[in-house]
Amino acid sequence: MEMVLMDNLWVIIGTFLVLLMLGGFILLEAGSTRMKNAGHIAGKTIFTAGIGSLVFWAVGYGFIYGDGNWFIGMSNFFYGDTSFSGDGLSPAVDFMFQMMFALIALTIAFGGFAERAKLSAYVVFAVLFSALVYPVVAHWIWGGGWLADHGKQDFAGSTVVHLTGAMAALAATIILKPRIGKYNKDGSSNDIAGHNQVYTALAVLLLWVGWFGFNGASTFGVSDAFFGFVILNTQLAAAAGAVAAMLLVWALTGKADVPTTLNGALAGLVAITASCGFVDPWAAVVIGAIGGLIVYASMKFFDRARIDDPIFALSVHGTVGVWGTISTGFFATEPLSVGAEWGLPGLFYGGGLEQLGVQVLGVAASGAYAFVVSFIILKVMDKVMGGLRVSEEEEIIGLDLSEHGSYGYPENIPHPSEQKADKINA
Repeated sequence: MEMVLMDNLWVIIGTFLVLLMLGGFILLEAGSTRMKNAGHIAGKTIFTAGIGSLVFWAVGYGFIYGDGNWFIGMSNFFYGDTSFSGDGLSPAVDFMFQMMFALIALTIAFGGFAERAKLSAYVVFAVLFSALVYPVVAHWIWGGGWLADHGKQDFAGSTVVHLTGAMAALAATIILKPRIGKYNKDGSSNDIAGHNQVYTALAVLLLWVGWFGFNGASTFGVSDAFFGFVILNTQLAAAAGAVAAMLLVWALTGKADVPTTLNGALAGLVAITASCGFVDPWAAVVIGAIGGLIVYASMKFFDRARIDDPIFALSVHGTVGVWGTISTGFFATEPLSVGAEWGLPGLFYGGGLEQLGVQVLGVAASGAYAFVVSFIILKVMDKVMGGLRVSEEEEIIGLDLSEHGSYGYPENIPHPSEQKADKINA
């Protein structure tokens, strides 16, 4: 009984750590964008987390883990099981932990909305993504769906959380189009720098710590202390991603670019999320380092393709999410993967191409579903709501004022009425 209570305590601590990651995302997104949108970014993250929580309670959990079929679950709606038998995790603890993953996926998706979407677009998409996109992919892989039957490995969500959110962000970015002034007529790109690199660095640190709950508590217990091994792999991958990204950009440009280094750390974390319970520490270093290299190349690719991604969600969570998922097909070790009764060893451990093929299939199917369904939802919303994007004037003023009526930094940016008064007095 004592060990069961310790298991529950560890998972609820992990829940708190994952929820704290939303604070990291607030600082990351706000710091990576302009001052005039900072308050909007902070506020919309909180209220969309509220919407996502309620939708997950009403239907999301049931669609993922309810009794159903290969495609979706169909029971446990309006979740209310608070029983505890003293054997295994409390249903309420498990529910809360799973809810946090849904909120992180939603937050990643909103990276594609940054600095140009109406507040109403966030509200409606939060409901529909939390009900129709994330739960389906999660059911396929974690809820006993068809990819679970094939042995798809995704220990803590490189595909379920990160790739799913990134594909929704890609759909939004395409429909909303680039921010004003981002690209020139000749196709060249202008750098729209974020307003606070200290915020983004602190954000990465908060996310890094939160990831120990994200990955570590996905062991769902403490009895064999396996969570320590998972956290070790997480730490090594993040470190390798940060160093690899910094060295690459330094070698190519002569400058150790701070945003690239920070994104390298996040890339290492995303990359190891699928495989943290299946690979040896040396492989975690390799996986994280490759993630750090890939994220820089991906950032440049999307910029040249004129896909405006202010938060780099597509690269950090999307491209690297693909790599992280596929990497288990190479590096999964036989004792860990078979011991967890989840999939087969990877190619480098004598498993042949079978697990690698399953991983590629999972990435392709999950990514395609998340993108196509999100694109359809957003396209219908765009037509029904008379557009998802704020007006040019509202975008120039900033979403703090146009959507909320006040600035996140009121002392630094005067209200237009004050500007008008200053002109009259002059």
